[in-house]
Amino acid sequence: MLAEIITIGDEILIGQIVDTNSAWMAKELNKTGIRVKQISSVSDDKDHILKALAEAARRAEVIFITGGLGPTKDDITKKTLAEYFGVGMVENKAALKNVELIFAKYNRPLLEVNRQQAFVPANCEVIPNKNGTAPGMWFNHNGVIYVSMPGVPFEMMYMMEDEVLPKLTSTLKLPSIIHKTLLTVGEGESFLAERIADIEDALPSYIKLAYLPKLGQVRLRLSAFGDDVTLLQKGVDEFAQRIVERIGKVFVVAEDIPLEKAILNKMAERGFTLSVAESCTGGYLSHLFTQHAGSSKVFFGGGIVYSYELKEKILGVKPETLANFGAVSEQTVKEMVEGALLNFKSDFSIAITGIAGPDGGTPDKPVGTVWIAVAGRGDLLIKKYTFGAKRQQNIERSAVMALSMLNTLLTDVAD
Repeated sequence: MLAEIITIGDEILIGQIVDTNSAWMAKELNKTGIRVKQISSVSDDKDHILKALAEAARRAEVIFITGGLGPTKDDITKKTLAEYFGVGMVENKAALKNVELIFAKYNRPLLEVNRQQAFVPANCEVIPNKNGTAPGMWFNHNGVIYVSMPGVPFEMMYMMEDEVLPKLTSTLKLPSIIHKTLLTVGEGESFLAERIADIEDALPSYIKLAYLPKLGQVRLRLSAFGDDVTLLQKGVDEFAQRIVERIGKVFVVAEDIPLEKAILNKMAERGFTLSVAESCTGGYLSHLFTQHAGSSKVFFGGGIVYSYELKEKILGVKPETLANFGAVSEQTVKEMVEGALLNFKSDFSIAITGIAGPDGGTPDKPVGTVWIAVAGRGDLLIKKYTFGAKRQQNIERSAVMALSMLNTLLTDVAD
């Protein structure tokens, strides 16, 4: 079952807002066996919308439309849909009642422009909106299903979950889809592909493998399509295990979750604690951890130690080490991580020091030079990285490589 998503609104095309609706919808639809083949964004222009609808109808069996259902003059989706289907507009009593109840609840006068939200194309089936005034609309035209919903994310999400997805699954005969995602870190997409080429070649026709790279990480997603759920799950699990055994220490977890969350979970399961000593990353690594609920079970905290003085006072880095080798050096990062372990009393610690840029580099230590150390349970890893000239990328890459090194150490260390 193939689908397309059309998002309507000038605000998307000028970059005023980011289209998060499509990503969320595609993920939810995929779970039901509906595969999104194309996503389009069009302006608040009647001709553009009509053309997008006609083109989508030639490719897809289900078309999802979001946006343009508000009460103002620039919200033209309903009237354009009516023109597309060649029907008039009619007042829907249930939709009007919903608008009246919402305005009564907040003790606000019901304006004529708000009453107009109850008017819909004559050939649609109204989808209730329990969180707003704009009704959703379901059309079945020439063998294609069209679903039009508000662009406000929480209104669309509730409508999809409560009304649209249940109706789709009861209306359509949908195949089963099984996904399994393997999170890896520290090895590039092409190297991974070469290592598992024979496994990928052996995949049966009903299982596909996708590579999803992101700054030092690659997600390997196995997807199986068919009607026999037991067969699909068995096949995916077997090939996932073969890949995990092959790639070894770069494997993190068989879940589609953020890297730092996977590390937190792995440490929490083993009762390990963690601290950090950050220089060039300026607290970014700490932010990655603390954005997740429950991180305090593992993450003690640490120090943001930009200056020589704080490296000395908080971590115990020797003045002569800094004087002889500089802040960005193997010797300094080693004393930083050892000082964090000693002073913060955690099982493991990460230390990062480097030149994030865009200035501050020297011929022997150019911008992008970063030293990272990870230590704990008697083990120590220290690595030097040379990234690029872009400050934010250097900060993000440093954090990812630190997490990669910690994952390696956790793989090696016994409970």
